[in-house]
Amino acid sequence: MPWYAWLILVVAIGSIVGGLMMLRDTANKVELTEEQRQRVAERNAEADIKDAQDR
Repeated sequence: MPWYAWLILVVAIGSIVGGLMMLRDTANKVELTEEQRQRVAERNAEADIKDAQDR
């Protein structure tokens, strides 16, 4: 491969890795109260039951 193809490949891989690292750095952790965690767990359990019935 010519040198410019390698350059394009390195730039593309670098931009993908850089974008993923920036996304990781700017991600915000969601703090939930205990009540919200319980509601999420109940919804997940209901969805699991519904999925099991649909199969």
